[in-house]
Amino acid sequence: MTAPPGRLLPPLFVPSGSLASYASRPESSRGRLYPEPESPTRSCYQRDRDRIIHSAAFRRLKHKTQVFVQHEGDYYRTRLTHSLEVAQIARSIARVLAVDEDLAEALSLAHDLGHTPFGHAGEEALNIAAAAIGGFDHNAHALRLLTTLEHRYAAFDGLNLTWETLEGLVKHNGPLLRLGSVVPLAGPIGGFDRQWTLDLENWPAMEAQIAAIADDIAYVNHDIDDALRAGLFSVDDLALAPLVGLMAKEVVTRFGTLELGRFIGETVHRLISALIDDLLTETRGRLARTRPGTPADIRRHDGAIVSLSSAMAEKLLQLKEFLQQHMYRHPRVVARTAIAKEVVAGLYQRLLDDPGLMPTDWQGAADGAGEDGTALVVRDYIAGMTDRFALAEHRRIFRTEIEL
Repeated sequence: MTAPPGRLLPPLFVPSGSLASYASRPESSRGRLYPEPESPTRSCYQRDRDRIIHSAAFRRLKHKTQVFVQHEGDYYRTRLTHSLEVAQIARSIARVLAVDEDLAEALSLAHDLGHTPFGHAGEEALNIAAAAIGGFDHNAHALRLLTTLEHRYAAFDGLNLTWETLEGLVKHNGPLLRLGSVVPLAGPIGGFDRQWTLDLENWPAMEAQIAAIADDIAYVNHDIDDALRAGLFSVDDLALAPLVGLMAKEVVTRFGTLELGRFIGETVHRLISALIDDLLTETRGRLARTRPGTPADIRRHDGAIVSLSSAMAEKLLQLKEFLQQHMYRHPRVVARTAIAKEVVAGLYQRLLDDPGLMPTDWQGAADGAGEDGTALVVRDYIAGMTDRFALAEHRRIFRTEIEL
C-alpha cells in the first residue's frame, strides 16, 4: 500500500523562479512520508541537506576509508572529505544547468552514508558474510539508515527526507527495475518502495544524475592525488596514463620540476576542468535534442540526460583501469585489503554467535528477533562502524592486535 505524501508548505516559502523548467522545484516536491510543517526559512531540499549533515551516519564518514585506512596519513581522503568534494562539484554543475543546487548537494553528501568500514573491501566481506540474509549493498543500506536506523526524532524513525532525495539516493546510477517489471526488489529498497513507491523503473531527476557523475569526477581525481602522495606510482608513471597523461606532461613542460603538491594541484584541476567542460557540452546537447519541459520528462527519458560524451567516457574508463592496476591492486593496498576483510568477516561471525558482545541497545534489538533478525542487527552494527572502531572491537573480542 502506498503511503500518502506528507507535505505542508511553510508560510514564508519563496518559489524558485530562476530554475529551469525541468529542475526539481521545492514547491513541487512530493513531500515527506510523515507529514510535518516545512521550515519558513529553508526549502525542503535545504532542510534535507541539513538533516544529513547533522546525522550520526554523516559524522562517522570522518573515520571511514576511501582506499587507505584512516590512520595512514592526514593527507588521504576519507568518506567525509570525498563527500564534501562531490558536493562542491555537484553544486557547480547544478548552478550552470539551472537545477536545484541544494538537492544536488544533499544527494552528494548522502551518497556514501551506507558504506562499511575499510571501503570496498569491507563491503565485499560483509556481503559475503551476510549472504544468508541477502548480502549487503551500501546503496540499500544508505536508504535503511535514512528511513529506519537514524533515531533523532520522537515521531518517526529515520530523517523523514523528501521523496526526491530518497529517490535520487536510490536511483542515482539509473533505474533499478525494467519498465513494466512486476518483480519487486528485495531488501531495504524493495520494502520501502512498497510503502512509498520510488518509481524504480524510471531515471532519477537531473540533480541525482549530476550527483552521480560528480562522484565519478571527484574520486578519480582524488585517487590520483592520494596515490601520488603515497608513492604507489610516480609522476613519470602518471605521464603515461590515459587522459591525464597529457595534462601531466603539460604541467612538467610549462613549470619544470615542481614540489609534489603543486604538481598534483596543477594536474588535477586540469583534469577536473576537462571532465566538467565535456559534461556540460554533452548535457546541453542532450537537453537541446530532447527538450524536456518538466522533471517528469527527465525521469521518463530513455537514458541519462547528464552525461559525458562517449569519447570522454571511454577515456575515463581507461583511466580507471590504470588506477585499478597501479593503485587498487598495488601490493600495499592488497595486503591491507585482505586483513580488513578478515576483520569484518571475523566480527560478523563472532557477533552472530554471541550477540551479547554488542552494546546494550544493539543486544536489545537482537533479543527475540530470531536467527535472520539477529543477523540483520549484526549486519547493521558492523556496517555502521568506522575503521578504527572495527579494529578496536576486533581487538576487544578476539584479544589480538591487528596492524593495518
